[in-house]
Amino acid sequence: MRSVTIILIASFSVFTSVLFSQTALVDLSNIKRKWLDIPYANLSPAEKLDIYLPDDGDGPFPVIISIHGGGFMFGDKADEQLNPMLKGLNHGYAIVSINYRMSGEAIFPANINDVKAAIRWVKANAAEYKFSPKRIALWGGSAGANLAALAGTSGDVKELEDMSMGNAKQSSRVMAVVDWFGPTNFLLMDEQLKETGNGKPDKSEANSMLSKVLGQKITEIPEKVKMANPESYITSDDPAFLIQHGTKDPIVPTQQSVLFYEKLVKVLGKEKVTLHLLEGVQHGGKEFETPENLQIVFSFLDKILK
Repeated sequence: MRSVTIILIASFSVFTSVLFSQTALVDLSNIKRKWLDIPYANLSPAEKLDIYLPDDGDGPFPVIISIHGGGFMFGDKADEQLNPMLKGLNHGYAIVSINYRMSGEAIFPANINDVKAAIRWVKANAAEYKFSPKRIALWGGSAGANLAALAGTSGDVKELEDMSMGNAKQSSRVMAVVDWFGPTNFLLMDEQLKETGNGKPDKSEANSMLSKVLGQKITEIPEKVKMANPESYITSDDPAFLIQHGTKDPIVPTQQSVLFYEKLVKVLGKEKVTLHLLEGVQHGGKEFETPENLQIVFSFLDKILK
C-alpha cells in the first residue's frame, strides 16, 4: 500500500453541480446481473438496497457499498451519485447501493443503524449473491460520506447498532472507506466556513439539515453531535481511508477533511490514510468523476481489497 500524505490536484474548473441536489436516476439498462429493491431490514420502506454484479465471473467479488448524499434529507440509491461507483463493475467489484431513513422520517442514529444493518445483510447473504464478505468497502459523498466514515471508524460500537434489524451474528466492520467531501465535526463547520469565506455559515441554525437530522439545534446537543462524528471512534483497527475534498467547497468546509485526516493518521499511520485536495473544486462535480480521479480511487481499493 502506498504511503501518501496530502496531494493537491490542480483544477481550474468552476462549480457545476452540487452532488446532493442531483435527482436524475442512472441508466441501468446495460447491467445484466442486478437485483433491485431488496429489503435489508423491516423497520421502514426506505431500508432497501440494489445489487449489481460484473457481467462475467462467479466471484466471490469484493464489494463496494454506495451510500448516497443529500443532506440526510433526500437522495436515492439509484440517482446520479451512483455513476462513479458503478464504474467498479469494470474493475471486478460487486456494487451494493443502499437507501436509509431520511431525517424527515427518523432522526440520528436511525441512519447509521440502517447503514450497519445493510453491511451485516451483505455479509449474511454473501454466498447467494457471490460477495466476498471479508472484502467490503464503503463509498459515499457528502452526507453519505459522513455515514461511510462513521460506519468505518465505529466498527462494532454497539450504541450505533440496532441488532433487532437482523443478522446480529455478523460484524459491521469493513476494510476500506472512500470519503468524498463528508462532514465530520458539525459544530466546527460555521467557524470554518467563515475562515474560508467559501459559503454561508448557517449549519448551526435550528432549521439546518444537520440540526434536523439530529433532532435539535446542534449547539444545544454537543454529546449527540459527538456521536455523529466519525472522529469520536477512531481506533488502531479501523479500515484504510481515502479522503477527497475540493478546496473551494461552500457547503462542507475543506478543513473538515483535513482535520479528520490528521486524526486518523495519528492512530492509523500514513500508510493507511490518504487525503487528496482537489484545488479550486467545490462540492461535488465532474472533477471527482474524471477517469484520472476514478483511477486514484480504484487503485486505492484494489490495494486494500484485492
